[in-house]
Amino acid sequence: MGARLQRVFLAGLLMLSLGSQAFGLHQYIPTQSGHRKRRVHLRRARWNPVFRPSRDSLLRQNAEIDRLELPRIQNQAELDQLIASKELVPIIAGETLRFDPRLDPDRRYCRPWTRDFLQDLSGAYFNQFHDQIQVNSAVRTVQVQKKLRRHNRNAAPEKGETASSHLAGITVDIQRRGMTREQIAWMQDYMMPLKEQGLIEPEEERRQWVFHVAVSGSYADWRESRTLAGAQAGTQLADGPQPEALASNSREQ
Repeated sequence: MGARLQRVFLAGLLMLSLGSQAFGLHQYIPTQSGHRKRRVHLRRARWNPVFRPSRDSLLRQNAEIDRLELPRIQNQAELDQLIASKELVPIIAGETLRFDPRLDPDRRYCRPWTRDFLQDLSGAYFNQFHDQIQVNSAVRTVQVQKKLRRHNRNAAPEKGETASSHLAGITVDIQRRGMTREQIAWMQDYMMPLKEQGLIEPEEERRQWVFHVAVSGSYADWRESRTLAGAQAGTQLADGPQPEALASNSREQ
């Protein structure tokens, strides 16, 4: 009888041990779930933009288009006409700038002052990081914007007071995904003084992870004045420090 009780006792211990292991496995599942939740939270926390998209920003972009009396380009025929008249100029890929390969070559155009901005930005970025910026989008037509809205409800409308500023060719989208925190901070610091002077209107889009930048027609005059000021200062300070470059307001790394 004692041997039988001993066997029952040992069997009970074995069952208890197995039950304990199963409970431990059951406990591990919520741990995974909690870890996944923390990862989701961290991904959400990363989007803390300096240039938050807003209705007011869209209104400012459209006000600049109206001030410049630029048309919203309706279709491919109008786009071709503006390219032929050189009111829209090609964005040139090179050492400092590349395109998203999915961007239609017919839409790799913008206004001359927007291209000036891209050249200045990409040159300063390359000097800082020895890397290119990527242009994901530039000019669009109303037809293209309508198609975009069908599968992207976050895209700006093709008409009205908050219409997409891409329709006038003053705006480019610059890839943000893949940039380091240091590179994103540099971009923000570079653009902030230009925004404060009313020369650009930037937004950091969340779903597309791009810097959407509308460039004012005043940028060309501002750029020319900086170039002239730099040339004059250079002749006066031949043995001293050189004038600040366009990226002088950006963060020192």
